[in-house]
Amino acid sequence: MAFAVNNRCHNGQPSLKRLKLSMLLMIRDVLEAELPQVLALNNRVGPSILPLTAERLRGLYANAVYFRVAEIDGELAGFLIALDPQSQYESPNFRWFQSHYANFVYIDRIVVAARFRRHGLGRIFYADVQSFAELRAPYLACEIFLEPRDDAAVLFHGTYGFREVGQQTMADERRVGLLMKELCSFPWVQQTYFAAGQAALPELPWLVARRPAPNPPRHAQTV
Repeated sequence: MAFAVNNRCHNGQPSLKRLKLSMLLMIRDVLEAELPQVLALNNRVGPSILPLTAERLRGLYANAVYFRVAEIDGELAGFLIALDPQSQYESPNFRWFQSHYANFVYIDRIVVAARFRRHGLGRIFYADVQSFAELRAPYLACEIFLEPRDDAAVLFHGTYGFREVGQQTMADERRVGLLMKELCSFPWVQQTYFAAGQAALPELPWLVARRPAPNPPRHAQTV
C-alpha cells in the first residue's frame, strides 16, 4: 500500500520540520533482513514502549499475524505488530485478552521514528491494521499505560473508537488500561463470505494474510 504524503501543517503552511514536502509512503510486510533495524527503532523509543531483545523480536516475527513497516522514501519510518488468539505469546496483557475473548486482533506495539512523528503515520497504521482485522475478527485490542498516564495515547485511542474493558498491573508495577474496539464490518464479512457457502475470502492480493516464518518457537518471550 503506497501513499503520497504532503508534509504541510493544517493551515497549509510548510511544516517547520526539515522534511521534503512530498514523500512516498509504503505500508508493507516486514522483511526478515529488516529485523535489526526494527529492533534498534523499538529500543530507541524509551519507556513508552517495552524493550526487546533480538530473540524476543524473532519470536514476534514468527508468531505475528500482522507485522508491517512504514517505508518513507526508502527509509524505515515505523512498524506495527499484531497477533491473534492462536499466536504463541506470553505477554500478560495478550493473555488477559486471550482469556476473555475468543476472537480478536491484538496490537502488541506500534513504533514511529522520532523524525516522522506528528504527521499522521500512527493513524495510517491503525487504519491499515483495522482493515486487516475486520476481515478476520470482531474486535481490535490493545493496551495503554495509565500509571504514568499517557494522555496522548488515551486521546488517540478514545477518538479512534476504543473503550476500556479492563485494567491490570504489570510486573514493573505500571498499570495499564485494556482496550477494545468493535469492528462493525466483521459480521457482514462472515455473512457474505463464510455463511453463504464460501470457505474463504476472495483470492485478492491485498487480502492475503501474512505467512508466519517456518518452525516458529513454541512461545514468543514475554516482553
